[in-house]
Amino acid sequence: MEITPIRTETDYRAALRVVSQLVDQDPSPDTPDGERLEVLSTLIEAYERKNHPIDLPDPVEAIKFRMDQAGLTIKDLEPMIGQPNRVYEVLSHKRPLTLRMIRNLNKGLGISAQVLITDNAKSTGKLAVGA
Repeated sequence: MEITPIRTETDYRAALRVVSQLVDQDPSPDTPDGERLEVLSTLIEAYERKNHPIDLPDPVEAIKFRMDQAGLTIKDLEPMIGQPNRVYEVLSHKRPLTLRMIRNLNKGLGISAQVLITDNAKSTGKLAVGA
């Protein structure tokens, strides 16, 4: 099995082509092709993490997306965020998420706290600690 490091975009594209062919073959994990697929996938993942990072979504957009997925309304968010006017302020980026809201949304909607915290501070310029 000849595998080389992925250092350039050309190396990356070539590795993607090989992985695509291997995936189409659906090799058993304990075969040479299966092992090659596993190793190349790991190398591709490391290269992508370094050279093609994916930003976390905006927290408000993540909330809206989850609302859409689950068919939720403003009323459904009240236990997690507060009164309807507060929910509207959060959803329109006029009010930052508080720590309590972040905890409630994480628990209630299953949205990653990392998404709710990191990008909230970036997109609003502040993170409210109180409630």
